[in-house]
Formats: sequence, structure tokens, C-alpha cells
Amino acid sequence: MIATIEGQLASKAADHILVTVGGVGIEVSAPFSTIEKLNSDRVFLYTRLVVREDSLTLYGFATTGERELFDAFLKISGIGPRLAVAILSTMSVENIHNAVRNDRPELISRVPGIGKKTAQKIVLELQDKIPSALEAAPIGADGDASAEVMDALTALGYSVVEAQMAIQSMPLDAPDSVEERVMIALQSLAG
Repeated sequence: MIATIEGQLASKAADHILVTVGGVGIEVSAPFSTIEKLNSDRVFLYTRLVVREDSLTLYGFATTGERELFDAFLKISGIGPRLAVAILSTMSVENIHNAVRNDRPELISRVPGIGKKTAQKIVLELQDKIPSALEAAPIGADGDASAEVMDALTALGYSVVEAQMAIQSMPLDAPDSVEERVMIALQSLAG
């Protein structure tokens, strides 16, 4: 089992990176959010090797929480590694935990490739499997506002990934008003 990888970042793409370790280039598939965080030449990722009949694929994650969620997704029938990475590319670990803990499958169904039934299945199967150390706080006004901002941005034509990135980059002291949050998100998307 390959648990971590550390090396030189050789190249980045939308869904994978190339890490040079001891003169060998290793392709590592990763969520978009993990790839975005890589801003230096040195890379350290938590990994999971997925063995299939026709391939060996190494998946990399910025945190152990991402890797644990990836593992949990793979235990759900109908969720493969690519769909698990798509979920982690679209939603943060905290947002996934909030959606599961607060029984909000509609938040997960916003991920491209996830329908309502699959989202309900994910929420149902993960409710008892999220480690208590990683439990998220209940969705309050901020979570509801973020959901409304997500709805507004996707209605304006932005992808779920773009909307999620804009919401995650919102300052901690952002106003409570949904309209003001949408304006801040639009400014970050424009800049």
C-alpha cells in the first residue's frame, strides 16, 4: 500500500499531477481542490492506490480527511473512484460532512454526475461512517447562506466547482446577507 507520496512537482493538469520521486515520474489523480493547493515545487500527498483489473491508479489528497471520505465513498455501491474524486473536487470535506450530518442530499446532488437518488444513498450510508473526530458543526445561517449563494451562482451560469471555489474564498467576516455574499463571490470570480 502506498500511503503517502513526497517529491518534486513536475506538472499539473485539471485532474492529475506528475510527481518525480527518485527520478521516476508518478502520475497521481487528485481532486481539483487538492491540485489548486499545490503552489510549490515540493509535493506531499496522502494517497490511496486503487487496483482494477486493467489499471493501477494512485489517488492523492491534501488531507487525511479527504482520503478517508474517498475511502468511504468507494464502499458505497455505484460510487467509483472517479465519481468520488468528482465529489471531492466540487465540495469541501466540511460541506460534505454538513450535508451528511444534517440530512441534506440536495447539496450533494449538485455535483455533476450525482442524481437525487445517489445523493440520498450517499447521505444514508455515510451518516454512521463519518468519524466523530471529523464531525462538522450543524448547518446554521452561514451554511444556509452558502447554499443560497451556490444556487444563485449556478443560476447565473457558473459551474458548481467555480461556485464552490468562490464560496470557499469568501472572507470570514463576510456579511450575513445573501445578496452581499453573491456580490463578493462574483467579484472573486471576475478577479
